[in-house]
Amino acid sequence: MDDQQQAAAAPYEEADLLLHGGEIETVAAGSTERPEAVAVKDGVIVFVGGHAEAVARWHGPRTKVRDLEGRALLPGFIDAHGHLGGIGLQATIANLLADPDGDVTDIASVKRKLREWAETEVGRESEWIIGFGYDDAVLTNERHPTRDDLDEVSTTRPVLAIHQSFHLGAVNTLGLAALGYSSDTADPEGGVIRRREGVEAPPHGEPNGVLEETAFNPASAAAMGGLPQAVQFGLFAKGAQSAASFGFTTVQEGGATLANLAALREIAAALPFEIDVVAYARADQATAAVLDRDADGDPVGASPEYVNGVRAAGVKMYLDGSPQGRTAWLTKPYETPPADQPDDYCGYPTIPHDEIVLRQVRTAYEQGWQVLAHVNGDASIDQFIGAVKAAAAAAGPGDRRTVAIHAQTAREDQINEFALLRIIPSFFSMHTFYWGDWYRKTVLGEERAANISPARWALDRRMAYTSHHDAPVALPNSIAILSSQVTRRTRKDKVVLGPEQCVSALDAVRSITINAAHQYFEQDRKGSIEVGKLADLVVLSANPVTLADPEEIRHITVAETIKAGRTIHPPTAARSAVGRTGPTPPADYQWHCSC
Repeated sequence: MDDQQQAAAAPYEEADLLLHGGEIETVAAGSTERPEAVAVKDGVIVFVGGHAEAVARWHGPRTKVRDLEGRALLPGFIDAHGHLGGIGLQATIANLLADPDGDVTDIASVKRKLREWAETEVGRESEWIIGFGYDDAVLTNERHPTRDDLDEVSTTRPVLAIHQSFHLGAVNTLGLAALGYSSDTADPEGGVIRRREGVEAPPHGEPNGVLEETAFNPASAAAMGGLPQAVQFGLFAKGAQSAASFGFTTVQEGGATLANLAALREIAAALPFEIDVVAYARADQATAAVLDRDADGDPVGASPEYVNGVRAAGVKMYLDGSPQGRTAWLTKPYETPPADQPDDYCGYPTIPHDEIVLRQVRTAYEQGWQVLAHVNGDASIDQFIGAVKAAAAAAGPGDRRTVAIHAQTAREDQINEFALLRIIPSFFSMHTFYWGDWYRKTVLGEERAANISPARWALDRRMAYTSHHDAPVALPNSIAILSSQVTRRTRKDKVVLGPEQCVSALDAVRSITINAAHQYFEQDRKGSIEVGKLADLVVLSANPVTLADPEEIRHITVAETIKAGRTIHPPTAARSAVGRTGPTPPADYQWHCSC
């Protein structure tokens, strides 16, 4: 036992909680022996070591002793990138996901789910009929629903079916009219309004209902704004409950509008969150506010400290779209382009002007904001690397921990650049499962697909990469994050996608514990089971690190989530009865999600 443990383990102390009787995976650097017990006092870990010593030094009449009964104790999971309100949205609107997260198989079942949701209490009170999660990669129809399909859902209300990427969607005829989209509407910069094939409708062609990127965003905003305001205001709390059920003790609201950021703080002030929420504002809005001479103070309000469970850490940029939706910006053409695109189609940037990208990064560095950038395609990664180089050169040395979110198609030379620039890659590793087969056959081809989410390249360069769920794009499933990194097994064909990129179970666990804590500048208080750190813990049915068969990781379940020594999942009957009412939403409040 080191001096810190000796000092903390004074014989007159009494722990609030003592855990023993299971496999304790500390994830601590240099840890060689697996401890037998963990003691917690005032929300902090005060002892890690042998069971007998824990009882002798820390067991008192008020100590709650918990026998893990052979289950595993790990550090609480840390969400390296996701959308807290989006998790709540996912649980609120029609579920259009396919197996294993839903039961949608074709466009007929998309329509059925939307009709069913329209008859729910929330559905009846909403202006739009809205659902999330269809995926043309797995629908038997192998296409997006169109306006004609969604007209069969309703001709009296606008309808929006959101693609699982949250970068595309389809609306019915009334939805197009509500958005003002017609043959007279040109594609917006950074987006596409898909058109009917074989229909002459000058000057731009008649919309078929499918919308991409910046053309899709107004549809999302309108549909979300049409949800009852009390429902919108409750999405953050609902998302927190869902995340806790998957073992997360720290979550992210990535890419909040400034209005959403203010609402998040207001909600937390009325009823503090049970888990920690790290928020990142939209970089375009934050930059515009700084450049506005009338802006008063820091529009983000970034701080290393949590207030009522919430802290703002920086800004989130959006530089391209979705590989599975074939809107990500690549340097080489897609294996199979969308039907209305030429053979040399490479996707497109969300911000085609490099000077705007540089302005956002430079402003963030000047303001002391951490930067997260959504970059899926290697062309967008090139754009981001160029901006970071220029902004860092202007700002000078600093520990900024800039993050490349998703980095699906990062080339090996780009991973080298990440290492040199100290950019942290945060991989959306579940792509190997959900869309691995789609990447192989349609999006990238076998060679490029084998290296999506290249975690092994990062490890070879001793980089502390992270991995995330990007909910609502996928469920906030911590176990799926782990399994997808270790096995890289695809959903339909069950092949191992790029076995050379597989990592160990311990490395996968680190990506959502200590590495994610490092990404947030919180490695001194979270991410491992060590004396002096917060008692953020998760109890699993088995230890992913010691399972003999990596394929069994996906069957692990979350038994309990503990935040600062207090169980937050499963919820107690008393806490479930109280619920989270929170403040009354302002009359003009409108929730918005950007994934």
